[in-house]
Amino acid sequence: MPLLIWSAFAAFLIDQISKYLVIHVLELSRIRSIEVLPPVLNFRYGENRGINFGLFGDGAEASRWLLIGLAVIICAAVILWVRRTQMRPVALICAGLLVGGALGNVVDRLLYGYVLDFLNNSCCGIENPFVYNLADVFIFLGAIGLIFLAEDKTKAAKKRQ
Repeated sequence: MPLLIWSAFAAFLIDQISKYLVIHVLELSRIRSIEVLPPVLNFRYGENRGINFGLFGDGAEASRWLLIGLAVIICAAVILWVRRTQMRPVALICAGLLVGGALGNVVDRLLYGYVLDFLNNSCCGIENPFVYNLADVFIFLGAIGLIFLAEDKTKAAKKRQ
């Protein structure tokens, strides 16, 4: 469990610090766009009121609280699952990344009413209109890691016998 807590804490901090630095210190919210390594990496200001790619982002206050509640429920379910299952350390880290990223986006919704996004990638003449943040990366990596790496040690040992 400590591995999950520390990885969640690290993911949360990295996400919140990156948002603060890029949005507020570099003033991305004011200048709207910074070319970092064009076209592969750019900072573009975004306010996501929905889920991935702005889906279900009608801006209604009820949807904001619904998304906050859903994220908290998912975090609690992942933590409960991990507590009831003996997982390899890498799976615990993945669970922590997912929880930390989700809580980072929850804090954004509580503070701003939306999730702050700033990362944009384009390539090969294709202009990507979508933006995301490091919390989204952590959520994605954590979920994929759990899908492929979460194996209950006790069940795996029983199968081998």
